[in-house]
Amino acid sequence: MYLIVVGAGDIGTPLVKLATESGNEVVVIESDEERAERASRGYDCLVINDDATSKETLQDAGAERADALISTTDQDATNIMVCLLAQELSVPNIVSVVHNPEHMNVFDQIGVNTMQNPQSLIAEYLYRAVSRPSVVDFMHIGEEAEVFEITVGPDAPIAGKTLREADEAELIGEQTLIVAVERDGEETPITPRGNTRIEAGDLLTVYSGDGVTPEVTDVFGHPEDGD
Repeated sequence: MYLIVVGAGDIGTPLVKLATESGNEVVVIESDEERAERASRGYDCLVINDDATSKETLQDAGAERADALISTTDQDATNIMVCLLAQELSVPNIVSVVHNPEHMNVFDQIGVNTMQNPQSLIAEYLYRAVSRPSVVDFMHIGEEAEVFEITVGPDAPIAGKTLREADEAELIGEQTLIVAVERDGEETPITPRGNTRIEAGDLLTVYSGDGVTPEVTDVFGHPEDGD
């Protein structure tokens, strides 16, 4: 893949490292001379020390043959301008970091894939680690829905029941779906069926249309979790 990364700061640098180590052809555009020099010394990639909001700079970076462009600067206005120019140059896959949530709508309107400011995501993960310790990992889907991983506790109401039995006992709401079951001794995740029995210690991947609420976590033996 031919990838253009705009910005070699706290977000762009790990991205460049990952992309180059994965064997991609990477071009970095960084306006700060010191950062550009550091990226040039540290990674096997072409680094252009210039302003990415210039169409000519993107052309110099080979935008006409790029498979993707990722804009990672710390200014949303800069990222928006870069993405608009990349669209004009027909880059097929454009992604940008968004720092201010109020600007998400702007990126949506111009048709750019976005990622929320990683610092905000890290803060949320840290908060989850103490407020919902049983939730191993999670991902937001829309406004309220979440996909998360949770371990079944020894006293969980669902432990020892098949999914059909749990449904009949109204333990699993209409907005909740168990997507996968990981169990010690099993090499691959179990695809849940009606006759799949949930055991204490199972690591479940769960979709909840209502998010991670006390009503949901209680079923898996963690009534202390949830808002």
